[in-house]
Amino acid sequence: MSSTLFPSAWLRGSRRPSWLSDPKVLRTEVLGGLVVALALIPEAISFSVIAGVDPAVGLFASFTMAVTIALVGGRPAMISAATGAVALVIAPLNREHGFGYLVAAVILAGVFQIVLGALGVAKLMRFVPRSVMVGFVNSLAILIFMAQVPEMTDVPWPVYPLIAAGLAMMVFFPKLTTVVPAPLVSIVILTVITVAAGIAVPTVGDKGDLPSSLPVPGLPDVPFTLDTLTTVAPFAFAMALVGLMESLMTAKLVDDITDTRSSKTRESVGQGVANIVTGFFGGMGGCAMIGQTMINVRVSGARTRLSTFLAGAFLMVLCIVFGPVVSDIPMAALVAVMVMVSVATFDWHSIAPRTLRRMPLGETVVMLVTVVCVVATHNLAIGVVVGSIAAMVVFARRVARLAEVTAVTDPDGGTVVYRVTGELFFASSNELVGQFSYGTDPDRVVIDLSAAHIWDASSVAALDAVETKYAQRGKTVEIVGLNEPSARMHKTLSGELAGG
Repeated sequence: MSSTLFPSAWLRGSRRPSWLSDPKVLRTEVLGGLVVALALIPEAISFSVIAGVDPAVGLFASFTMAVTIALVGGRPAMISAATGAVALVIAPLNREHGFGYLVAAVILAGVFQIVLGALGVAKLMRFVPRSVMVGFVNSLAILIFMAQVPEMTDVPWPVYPLIAAGLAMMVFFPKLTTVVPAPLVSIVILTVITVAAGIAVPTVGDKGDLPSSLPVPGLPDVPFTLDTLTTVAPFAFAMALVGLMESLMTAKLVDDITDTRSSKTRESVGQGVANIVTGFFGGMGGCAMIGQTMINVRVSGARTRLSTFLAGAFLMVLCIVFGPVVSDIPMAALVAVMVMVSVATFDWHSIAPRTLRRMPLGETVVMLVTVVCVVATHNLAIGVVVGSIAAMVVFARRVARLAEVTAVTDPDGGTVVYRVTGELFFASSNELVGQFSYGTDPDRVVIDLSAAHIWDASSVAALDAVETKYAQRGKTVEIVGLNEPSARMHKTLSGELAGG
């Protein structure tokens, strides 16, 4: 089987990882994983609330997802954990049928993702245009910021100067040194200040109780019947699609940031394996987390699987060993980190006046459609799908206008040659029939398609209609210049498309 479906070479001992030979890389990966672990705790607890499960379920899911995907995923340094999108999908199942069915859905979703990955669903990413990707990134930044708004409303007034101080430290501390990630420094300093001064502000502990022991593997508490399968399958399939969409889009974003390529097929299969493992450990499942990935890759500068693995490992260590200390971390410190991430994630160049003046209007519209759909639904997958459809419509309209027909009559007046230029498909071929002068043309008509390409049955049907209209007037039509694919399609379908 393909090596892309299995752990990387360093796990098999055939290649020495960079973090073993370079202390600077090791430090970056370790500290990046620690910062991500701290940021994961309140997020995982919040998503547990959305799914209607105990906070420990979301934390366990984040632990198993991160550790497993570090081993089997296709995109190094990307963070996978419990996410809001997955929580929204499976919440109704948990509410109506109970936690056992939720766990069964997570395991089945993992199976679906492995199957979809093996079938090559990741290759569909090539059809996501750049304008949709920009919209995806911008809407992501907006959602990250919006998620922090509740932590900044109806809170004690010291929260605001703490957030401002955290932002200031993350802006100016890197000018002094980059040895330690600025977000980690900000979290530590703000925690020390609030604890030492006894400042009463919301803390991580206010979000929920942290687990005191590791998760234990087991089977979901459901009857193994066909009825259970039919109940769980729709939720599992929806979770599989949403998880893959967000994970593959995030992987593509990290590819662009790091100027490296990753195996999207392996990532698809890896997400499935991670969800299966998570389900057997009683977790709520998940997918790639874009905010935490940006912390790891863009803010901390991590680039390897070690940071992803340590993010999950540190998460459990922080909860089990340092639970009381972690509980005292002010939410203001983590809010400042996420606000900084949202600002760094947003593609400000895409909305600069100079860019908007130069960019084709259709590209800008597609980007805005993607952003509006994501922000309105809080679902990145829906925004990407709608944005891609909008891009296809814009592309079809643009290409349809490129098909042109010009006529040249021979000097003797006995023949007219129509030269067709452009792409012939359903959008452009619909207007093709009306561009010929059937009544006034001479008896012999030549249609030259050497500068055109036939893409679909609609184009063949349009050419058949042109020939029929001329035949009804006793005139002959000769089609010339077809390239090989167009000639093959025309030969196969011509005369076979009329209604019976």
